[in-house]
Amino acid sequence: MPIRFGTSGWRAIIAEAFTFENVRIVTDSICSYLKTQSPNANQHLIIGHDSRFMGEKFAAAAADIASQRGFRVLICEGPTPTPTISNTIRSLGAAGGLNFTASHNPPEYQGIKFSTADGAPALPEITKEIEAGIAEKRTASDASGGSIESYDPKPAYLDDLTKKIDFETIADAKGQYAYDALWGTGRGYLDKCLRDRGLEVETLHDWRDVTFGGRSPEPGKDHLEELKAAVTSKSLTLGIATDGDGDRFGLIDSNGEFIEPNLLVALLTDYLAESRGWTQGVARSVATSHLVDRVAKDRGIELYETPVGFKFIGELINEDKIILGGEESAGLSIRGHYPEKDGILACLLAAEAVARRGKSLTEQLEDLYRRVGKLESGRIGLKLTPEVADKLRERLAQEPTEIGGRKVESINRMDGVKFLFENNAWMLMRPSGTEPMVRIYAESENKADLENLLEQGRRYLLG
Repeated sequence: MPIRFGTSGWRAIIAEAFTFENVRIVTDSICSYLKTQSPNANQHLIIGHDSRFMGEKFAAAAADIASQRGFRVLICEGPTPTPTISNTIRSLGAAGGLNFTASHNPPEYQGIKFSTADGAPALPEITKEIEAGIAEKRTASDASGGSIESYDPKPAYLDDLTKKIDFETIADAKGQYAYDALWGTGRGYLDKCLRDRGLEVETLHDWRDVTFGGRSPEPGKDHLEELKAAVTSKSLTLGIATDGDGDRFGLIDSNGEFIEPNLLVALLTDYLAESRGWTQGVARSVATSHLVDRVAKDRGIELYETPVGFKFIGELINEDKIILGGEESAGLSIRGHYPEKDGILACLLAAEAVARRGKSLTEQLEDLYRRVGKLESGRIGLKLTPEVADKLRERLAQEPTEIGGRKVESINRMDGVKFLFENNAWMLMRPSGTEPMVRIYAESENKADLENLLEQGRRYLLG
């Protein structure tokens, strides 16, 4: 099976496609690409891993290859969040970085996230070149000067957060928190930020378990029941969570409600425009709630729509065009930060908004709805069998005028196919870039119609 990079790197099942041999092949092709971009000797290459099975050994194998190719490899000490690696690349002027992680995927998966010299996920034109190098068995020329060193990236990353987060306001509010690390890389990062300011934090699942409790390390509603129990039983200010490699967030409000990522993207856009006085635009992926559009209109800022994949939002951050970019899959970054999603940053911004405004996230959302109106968003997933893949290709090629009795007002083919209907409703169909699934996303002005719309989408795809 050919090695392919998806929305966020290359992922495969351990001992099937994800083997030491393939890791060496992929690393060599990445090194070959980097050498063509900048042939200078003694370039740094950052290599890290999350808390998955054999992560440190895969990282060591990659480091061996990279050092043979003349790179000065810095291996991060301990499981390291992906945004931390992004900061390290940028602060040290490295050629790029590899993090061995499959993010929120189930524990049987491993993966490599490759970031370029700007700290951003590699763009499709770059990963296609790397894939071509793998297929053609291109290799970087052997070079002298390579080395391998251990490096602790945590202090510099935590220090950098102090430039992005108003920790003084958070500390003065004296909130109490619970943090679910989900056995991932955020442990010792997010909880430390708050404890260092004298705040109470109860940390859940802060030890290494390569099975992640027997499920995916994803901070979604279904995986945060223990966090919810901690928040409600102890009347805490906020429950916060991050995924396996720390780039996705999850939030439980003080009333026990899970805050959908779509909603936090909109809420924090509003908060940053208010608290920072920023006037640049806001970016959302094609699958993310149009509630963001309403906030942009209300605040008088430009709205950018991007394909799914944070690398596209990262470009806008690099160009200083946006105050915030976010995805419904719980990815978020802000102006002046890295062109990479950061779940640790997102959780801290949520805590800051609660502290500064003196209102829970739910209360802040109610205020927002009164100003811009409310939208209901959701998604379902269908296993990508050969039959479903054929159906999807067929549907993507069609130009329907109606679906389930709804008139199609326009079609957006930026990424998958997005049907826009009257009354602010829409539906998107696209294959997942990280899992063998087809996703159907939808949004409407009320919950009942949203459920109906998702079912109509399922029938349209499979019928």
